[in-house]
Amino acid sequence: MTARRRLAALLLAPLVAVWVLATSGRADAACSTQEHEGNSYDVCRFDPAKQPLELFNLNEDGEPIANFSALAARLAGDGKRLTFAMNAGMFDDKLRPIGLYVERGQTLKKLNRRNGFGNFHLKPNGVFLIAGGKAAVMDTEAFVKAGLKPDFATQSGPMLVINGRIHPKFSETGTSAKVRNGVGVTASGEVVFVLSENAVTFHRFARFFRDALATPNALFLDGTISSLYSTDLRRNDGFLPLGPMVGAYEAR
Repeated sequence: MTARRRLAALLLAPLVAVWVLATSGRADAACSTQEHEGNSYDVCRFDPAKQPLELFNLNEDGEPIANFSALAARLAGDGKRLTFAMNAGMFDDKLRPIGLYVERGQTLKKLNRRNGFGNFHLKPNGVFLIAGGKAAVMDTEAFVKAGLKPDFATQSGPMLVINGRIHPKFSETGTSAKVRNGVGVTASGEVVFVLSENAVTFHRFARFFRDALATPNALFLDGTISSLYSTDLRRNDGFLPLGPMVGAYEAR
């Protein structure tokens, strides 16, 4: 168990008994751990037609929700139990998204097609979206051409896998390794969220999506701050404040 997971387990300890009771009757778990090429990944799978996924950033007062515990408390007030959450796109120092952000059909931040420095601008970047119970990952220009009106959308970058091919600017011999998280969508429409348990390069991370998960398109969400909330894994990361988050919940 990594230091990150040990800390997460301590944060979740007071709620473990409740979660065991709540999940004991489930036929399968959304999240599990997989190994690939000597690396360990936490993988969370969802059928968006059966398990709605939503994006969250600000509370009712217009202030950033900022962490999973606050998100869980907010949903609990509406009679909902948070079961999964992950950071979902890059953000500025005020925890606001720097790229496209759509929540419940309302565009709160416009698409960002500018050039610049950093991972977000390592083009092609892309968009993760949910519309009418279906999800997709698309590179930014493909999203523009499609003219879609999503219910939820977040823009991040770079793309990891584009139409079955690894991002052309990733080097197979690259040495820059970090804890990373991302999202892909399989050909059948299943959404797959991934967080690496150890530091990995972009190319290794992309290979996991392409080769192990068979996602034709996958999007990098972030690195270093990458965080996960999972009742299946009894995990509640609270390392740093977060901007946009994606989550799944159950109605009580």
